[in-house]
Amino acid sequence: MGKKLLVFLMILSLLGSCVSVLADDAVTVYTSDFSKDTDGWYGRGAQSARTAESTLKTTGRQSSWNSPGRDFDLVEGGKYNLSVEVKQDELDSANFMISIAHSVEGMETYENLAFGKAKKGEWTTLTGSYTAGHFDRSVLYVETTGADTLDFEIRAFTVTAPEGVPEPKLTEPPMVIEEADSMPSLKEIYADKFDFGSAAPQMVFRDPKWMNLMKEQFSILTPENEMKPDAVLDVNGSKALLKETGDETAVAVHFDAAKSLLRFAQSNGIKVHGHVLVWHSQTPEAFFHEDYDAKKPLVSREVMLGRMENYIKGVFEYLDANYPGVVVSWDVLNEAIDDGSNWLRNSNWKKIIGDDYPNFAYAYARKYAPEGTKLYYNDYNTAIGGKLRGIVKLLNTLIPEGNIDGYGFQMHHNVSFPSIQQIRTAVETIAALGLRLRVSELDVTVSNNSEASFKKQAKYYADVMKILIDHADQFEAVQVWGLTDMMSWRGSQFPLLFDGRGNPKPAFWAVADPENYQ
Repeated sequence: MGKKLLVFLMILSLLGSCVSVLADDAVTVYTSDFSKDTDGWYGRGAQSARTAESTLKTTGRQSSWNSPGRDFDLVEGGKYNLSVEVKQDELDSANFMISIAHSVEGMETYENLAFGKAKKGEWTTLTGSYTAGHFDRSVLYVETTGADTLDFEIRAFTVTAPEGVPEPKLTEPPMVIEEADSMPSLKEIYADKFDFGSAAPQMVFRDPKWMNLMKEQFSILTPENEMKPDAVLDVNGSKALLKETGDETAVAVHFDAAKSLLRFAQSNGIKVHGHVLVWHSQTPEAFFHEDYDAKKPLVSREVMLGRMENYIKGVFEYLDANYPGVVVSWDVLNEAIDDGSNWLRNSNWKKIIGDDYPNFAYAYARKYAPEGTKLYYNDYNTAIGGKLRGIVKLLNTLIPEGNIDGYGFQMHHNVSFPSIQQIRTAVETIAALGLRLRVSELDVTVSNNSEASFKKQAKYYADVMKILIDHADQFEAVQVWGLTDMMSWRGSQFPLLFDGRGNPKPAFWAVADPENYQ
C-alpha cells in the first residue's frame, strides 16, 4: 500500500463515522446518527439528549452559546462544507448559527460559519463552509442569537470535504512520546498509597493515543461534564413520566454522554469517580419548577425532596445495572459554600428545601449507593481561611449522621497562590475530622510556557505531593483535572503534567519523584 493512500485512510478513520466518497475528490467525513446514542455530541453549558425520533434536543440553556457540540479532527488547510437541520417550537422564528471553538495550546477562539432563521415547528437547514487552520482542538456546535433559553433540536449534521481531505501538514512531529519507553507510570508509583487519576474529556475516547496514555498513567478517571446533572437529568423524559403517571416527583435519567468513558473504564479495569449529583450549577432550571417547565413556579419542598431522591435513586440503579462496580465514589454535593458568606450559597436547592438539603442528599445517596461506594463533599478554595471555616461547619453537620465518607479538595492553583503552608493547613484541618480525603481537581497555572515557569510549576507540584504523601493513610485518590494542557479548561496557562502533544513536562517528573525533585 502506498504511503499517500495509507495516510489518506488513516485520516478518514480519525474523522468519524459514515465516511463515503461522493465524487472523484469530494468526501463525506461525518454524518450524525442519533439512532442509538448522542454520537459523540455533548451539552455545552446545557443538556443535550437523544430523542425517540433520533434527533438531538438541547434544553436548560441560559446563554446563546449553550449548545450541542462535538469534537472534530479537521486537517489544517482542509476545506469543509457544513450543514445541519434545526427545529424549535417556542418562538415565531429564531436565528441559529453553526460555530466553531478552536484552540491552540489551550487558547480558545471562535468563528461563526453558517446562519439561518428557523420558523416555529419547521425543520430548517443551515449551510456554511470552513477552511481549517492550525489548531489542536476543534469543536463544532449549533447556537442561537437573541434566544438564550430556547430549547431546540438538531439532526443530519453533515461535514463534507468538497476537494477531498488533504494530507496533514507535518510541520511538527506527530504526538509520539519520545520518552514513552522510559516514562514511569504514576498509577504504579502511587499504587501503595492512593489512586492516581485524571479528568477525562470525551475527545480522549475517540483517539487511541490518548486512551493509551490514560491506561498507562491512571487508575481512576472523572468525567469532566458527562455525569453532571445537565448531562444526566432527562427533562423531556421526566415530563413524559409526569404526563403518564401524574407524579410530580417522577424523574428520568440517561447516561448517553458518559457511555464512552464508562465503557473504556469497564473494559480496562479503571475506576471512575462520579461527578456530581447535587450542584447549584449545570442543573436544568426546569428540574426545580412545576411540570418541569422553567416558566412555571418553583415546586414545593416536598416535591423537590421527592425529585432529589428519585434522581439519585435513578443514577445509582442505572449504573449498578449497566456498569456494576465501575463507579467507586461520588461527589454527592459540590461547591455548596458561598465565597462571601462562607455558608450555604442561595441556590435553588436551598431556596426550595432549606438549609438541610445537604443532609437529605447524603441520606438518599447512602440509601441507594452500592455497598462500598465512597460519598464525598467537593469544594474549591479550601486553603482560604473563611472558606475553610465554612466547609468545616458544613462537614460537622453531616458527619454525625454517618452518610458522608470524605472530602474532595479542588486544587485549582497557580505557582504563587495559595502558599504551600496554606495548603498544608487546609489538609491538616480537614484530615483532623477523620474523613477520607481526595484531591479531586488538581492543576497549577503559570504565566507562560518558558523553561523558568515550568521549573516553578514543577517545584509547586512537588511540594503539594509531599503534603499529600504525608497523609497517604487518609487519601483515596489524587486526580489532575485534565490529560494535557490542550484539554484543560485553563489551557492558556499550561497547568497540567503533559504538554499539548502528550509529552511529559517537568511537572510530571516532579510528581513522579517529589522527594528528590530539585
